[in-house]
Amino acid sequence: MPVITSPQEFNADDLYVDLRPALGSRLYLKCEGFNFAGSIKLKAAAAMVEQAEESGVLGPDSILVESSSGNLGVALSLIAADKGYRFLCVTDSRCNLTTRQMMRALGAEVVTVEQPYTGTGFLAARLEHVRGLCASDTRYVWLNQYTNAFNWIAHQRTTAPAIDRQFPDLDVLFVGAGTTGTLMGCARYFKESGRPVTVVAVDTVGSVTFGGPARTRMIPGLGAGVRPALLDLSYVDDVVMVPETETVRTCHRLASTGFLFGGSTGTVVAGAERWLAAHRPDSETTAVAISPDLGERYLDTLYQGSWIKETYGDAMTASSVDADLNPIGGRP
Repeated sequence: MPVITSPQEFNADDLYVDLRPALGSRLYLKCEGFNFAGSIKLKAAAAMVEQAEESGVLGPDSILVESSSGNLGVALSLIAADKGYRFLCVTDSRCNLTTRQMMRALGAEVVTVEQPYTGTGFLAARLEHVRGLCASDTRYVWLNQYTNAFNWIAHQRTTAPAIDRQFPDLDVLFVGAGTTGTLMGCARYFKESGRPVTVVAVDTVGSVTFGGPARTRMIPGLGAGVRPALLDLSYVDDVVMVPETETVRTCHRLASTGFLFGGSTGTVVAGAERWLAAHRPDSETTAVAISPDLGERYLDTLYQGSWIKETYGDAMTASSVDADLNPIGGRP
């Protein structure tokens, strides 16, 4: 039985879901949402804060500030509360209400950017706001998850080795691309270890990370309006782009079998299914996908019929999602 004194000390790193009974997919899903922050972002947040403390950047009077679409903001709120730091999260209007409420409950200040920048979207607007805060007061310390090497180092040291231990015969790894911290950490680990693992990045349509045109994206988490500085394409073997409507459908398919996951997980699973069908339709491939978070924070969006209809139109109401994929309420 683990006994902890700080919330960031606990993370379930060895839980996988075999998706064959639920979806018929030859895919194991590594669940990263079972910690007090509720997402994989706790690993990066803890590593970045620890490095800032060790280097002397963070001091007693420091105010942590970060741009986040949600999950990293919650993780930093939790760590800041534990360590006694003030924390200000700059997010945008796509951030789920529940996520903003969680950050405030943990003592963080939350600033919501309401208007995106033309061409570069909400991310560029958030980053500009953070830069303005840092210029206005030297007490602000910006960890900058978009350029901080400890974002990916955290996963090179923890997430990838955990997968390697559990699946020594791993063939394909699917990782969602947001800041690309998880992607780069895992890809570097397997490439530099010499393991013949195919690393497939999964991104959302409308993201510019892999060179696609920028489009409006409504589900926070994966994707970016500004190409992540951490990304090194030499470590990535392939890329799958998933439209948000497919993310919604996949989340509802999983929920219909009792697994309530977040939007990033739905995107990664949808991309993995598409890639396996195209590239490994008949082989006995050992494939793992990383699930960044659970679904409770998406109850008022992805799992809310009125939000789905307003966002994607009549063809994507919650009822039509369920009826198209699972007409009698059983498993597909």
